[in-house]
Amino acid sequence: MGKILFAWIGLTDLRAARGEEKAGDGPIAQVVTTNNYAKVILLDNYGSEGDGAAYIDWLKQKTSAEVDRRKVTLASPIDFAAIYLIAEEVVRKELVSAPQKVIPVFHLSPGTPAMASVWVLLGKARFEGAEMVRSSVEAGVETVHIPFDISAEFAPAIAKAADERLLKLIEGLPPETPEFSHIIHQCPEMKKLVAQARIVALRDVPVLIEGETGTGKELFARAIHETSSRKKHKFISVNCGAIPGELFEAEFFGYKKGAFTGADKDRVGYFESADGGTLFLDEVGELPLAAQVKILRVLNDSKVVRIGESEGRPVDIRIIAATNRDLLTEVSCDRFRSDLFYRLAVAMLRLPPLRERQGDLGIMLEAMLVEVNQKLAGGIGYIDKKFSANAKKIILQHQWPGNARELFNTIMRICVWCPYKKIQEDDVRQALLPSSHKLNDDILNKPLGDGFQLQEILDFISSQYISRSIKESAGNKSKAAKLLGMKNYQTLSNWMEKLDINN
Repeated sequence: MGKILFAWIGLTDLRAARGEEKAGDGPIAQVVTTNNYAKVILLDNYGSEGDGAAYIDWLKQKTSAEVDRRKVTLASPIDFAAIYLIAEEVVRKELVSAPQKVIPVFHLSPGTPAMASVWVLLGKARFEGAEMVRSSVEAGVETVHIPFDISAEFAPAIAKAADERLLKLIEGLPPETPEFSHIIHQCPEMKKLVAQARIVALRDVPVLIEGETGTGKELFARAIHETSSRKKHKFISVNCGAIPGELFEAEFFGYKKGAFTGADKDRVGYFESADGGTLFLDEVGELPLAAQVKILRVLNDSKVVRIGESEGRPVDIRIIAATNRDLLTEVSCDRFRSDLFYRLAVAMLRLPPLRERQGDLGIMLEAMLVEVNQKLAGGIGYIDKKFSANAKKIILQHQWPGNARELFNTIMRICVWCPYKKIQEDDVRQALLPSSHKLNDDILNKPLGDGFQLQEILDFISSQYISRSIKESAGNKSKAAKLLGMKNYQTLSNWMEKLDINN
């Protein structure tokens, strides 16, 4: 099993390549000439292109290992958040693309103390099995052993909030409002989305929110409503995927007494109930085409006609729609009406999955634990829980396919079953659900027609087996391709790109 060395190019390394007095070989060359590595990946944040290129040429004369320089840009060499994002992405992509399983080795000596700290975080909390080394003229090359999981305990504090200037990139940002305080975040992408949501909340236009299940689409919708001029009126939430097609008109438009058998009284539909306020159409992508036409007519006319009546009733509502599908793709496949899409997508927000929100998992974990402790506080004999460092490490390494909703429910499950104040590793492992969806009889017995799409089911099944193969092969694409009966890892890579699988 080979090893890949990761390091930041330091000033001492550059001086060594220039032959300056007392610089010696520098930390990187000292390690590569002492230990054997299949590959050396160096992160270079220095402005001069020539210095970095010259250093690589010099270092290649001292090692037979493949040397790869990655030019990156840092606003500051002590910006923990930026350093973490860059280093994590480089290591992750390199391990995924490696044709066989390799061990990452992080060199702590070159670069700034912030860079060394990030390597420790990645080695202890992100990349299991990683090694760490350091070097000096006096002590030579040493393997670094950290006897306790300092990274899992302090990662939330070190992965601090990203540059606040991101919030100012969006003009006209309104004053801070408490309605968005429930959206726990610190990563740049979420900061930008929250800022956009705060702006659009003040504009009485439709909003379309896209994102995977559990990413907080309804949380955003409620915050937008509570910040808007409609906050004194109702927020009506409707799960479009849970309404049978034959009941659609009755539920959305209401009906007049005697309009059909069983209509023993007048009924107000969702549109009228939300008059003056906000109607939240959750999973709007599940609506059949016939229903989409009728919703579009109401939005265009601002009137709703109850079943059994001929005259329309005026309604004043704001629509916020949400879906876990890519509606533009649905439009291109004729599964969603383009005119309704453009009517809903005046303002669009795409929420990232939890696995892409670098630095958010730790603070969400702590905030949710507080909330769960408060919810369970009234139970007989319940004591507030805290996570041990090792328990927290397992949670930070989990992929969370169910996103924030899965995270909260898992924390709730842990606290219900754990009898002690300190949550340990076994408590977390017992509470975690399998990361891949179980394929059961439901997928073989879906009703045909009414939106049934065979390709979606085939893509779903393919995604499950590909994700499983990647997990069982520990990220080794060649092994994963063999498990799946594919010719080579390039075929697997093509499938992963097609299905948008990021492992």
